[in-house]
Amino acid sequence: MKVHFILHSFNASCMDHSTLKFCVLLILVGFLVNVSFAKNDFENCKRIVKVWADSSLDQEIGEDKHKLRDLLFFLHVPRTGGRTYFHCFLKKLYPSYLECPRSYDKLRFDPREKNCRLLVTHDDYSMIPKLPRQKTSVVTILRDPIDRVFSTYEFSIEVAARFLVHPNLTSATQMTKRLRSKSKGVSTLDIWPWKYLVPWMREDLFARTLNGQRDARYSRGLNTTESNDSYDMEDFAMPLKEYINHPAAGDVVHNGATFQVAGLTNNSYIAEAHEVRHCVQKYKILGKFVLQVAKKRLDDMLYVGLTEEHRESATMFANVVGAQVISQLNAPNSSLDIGDKIEQRSFSDSDPHSSEHQNSTSDRGASKVTSSDSGEATELNMTVGELMNSYEGCTSNLRKSYSGRRIASLKRISPVNFSREARLEVSEEVLQEIRSLNDLDIELYEYARAIFYRQHKTTLQTFTEERWNNIQSIAYGITLWKVLPLAITSVFLLFLFLVIVNVRRRTLKTKMKVMKS
Repeated sequence: MKVHFILHSFNASCMDHSTLKFCVLLILVGFLVNVSFAKNDFENCKRIVKVWADSSLDQEIGEDKHKLRDLLFFLHVPRTGGRTYFHCFLKKLYPSYLECPRSYDKLRFDPREKNCRLLVTHDDYSMIPKLPRQKTSVVTILRDPIDRVFSTYEFSIEVAARFLVHPNLTSATQMTKRLRSKSKGVSTLDIWPWKYLVPWMREDLFARTLNGQRDARYSRGLNTTESNDSYDMEDFAMPLKEYINHPAAGDVVHNGATFQVAGLTNNSYIAEAHEVRHCVQKYKILGKFVLQVAKKRLDDMLYVGLTEEHRESATMFANVVGAQVISQLNAPNSSLDIGDKIEQRSFSDSDPHSSEHQNSTSDRGASKVTSSDSGEATELNMTVGELMNSYEGCTSNLRKSYSGRRIASLKRISPVNFSREARLEVSEEVLQEIRSLNDLDIELYEYARAIFYRQHKTTLQTFTEERWNNIQSIAYGITLWKVLPLAITSVFLLFLFLVIVNVRRRTLKTKMKVMKS
């Protein structure tokens, strides 16, 4: 305000050359005021961010981080493949009555719930103070930040396109409200970050349809788009360049993984989260404090997976997390009484997609009546190998189901067709913008890769040692069973030989006595 006032004074009084010195003085004062204000604002932001970072780094993990504790918190970063892990690993491992009421968008979550052993949510790390900290293990998956931005953009539009079956936005909104009021489950529109991104894209898509004129124009062959780039067809969907530069994307999408691991999303439980995040977005140099906290939290996690290393990540999850869950739930001294509460069931690879965000634990009494129809847990005595076999079958079904829904949605905004091949058409300029806007995520991802490869190497070494010990044990057993009969035979033959020798000696002595006599 001060700067604007000074500039206004400059315009009003500097028309006369006689007041030139005064005008120069006004400009100088305005510049100094502006510099002073910016400096004070930066210092204030630095203080806010540093105080938060210092308090966050003071929270130490007491026990061995490699040991699974009572509660497993799966911090689900959007568009990393976390839903696959939930349906194809965790629901196979944990009976439904051990799931915490899922806290997507803070719905029906009660951390005091008895026997709550599994929490899967898009909530950020600020959820931790609500949990029994010393009894909670955290796992997460990270993805290449460029691919994650692409995937977030695509999914936002894909889900929004499902509403184009309605004649207009008003009809779509009203129908959604009616359906949500009748459903006990959790809709995608209830969940962070989709509760922000999907309505935004839905409104944009309806605006671009021009009440159906776009579809009619395209069906008559009057397509006005000149681009073959599916990410730049403004007649049909918001171009990627416009999307990434929108304030909504700036607040929710960019550096989203870092802010989620740090506990600073716009869905955070921390009161100062918005102020800290705003300061970091305004002054990039302050991002180093947030990265420091996020890296420390990755270090303290039981498991960090990578979307791009799908097979290796899944194998490591099964061996690091799955094996411990199996051991924990089957321990003789377990207080969970699993055998009394669930029936043994065979693995089910049924399609879990239809209940993607349904709260399966909303009726906890009914959830104890087990059924394999939902693809839920488990055989009590399963092995890691059986878990991996089940995972592979489940992911195959899930992929088919998701592919079908995606194709059906994108047909409504044809010729837009998102794919890995189509991404190659995106200009280097846009890609560079995405990199610049996600600088924190890029650094955090590289750090996660280092953690992953260290843990993968350790897991591989442990697995190799266990196999070698098993082979040695088997070989020892085989050798023992082969040698033992031989040894017994040898002893018997030796005994027989000694008996024969002894008998012959006695016979010889008897003959000699007879001859003497």
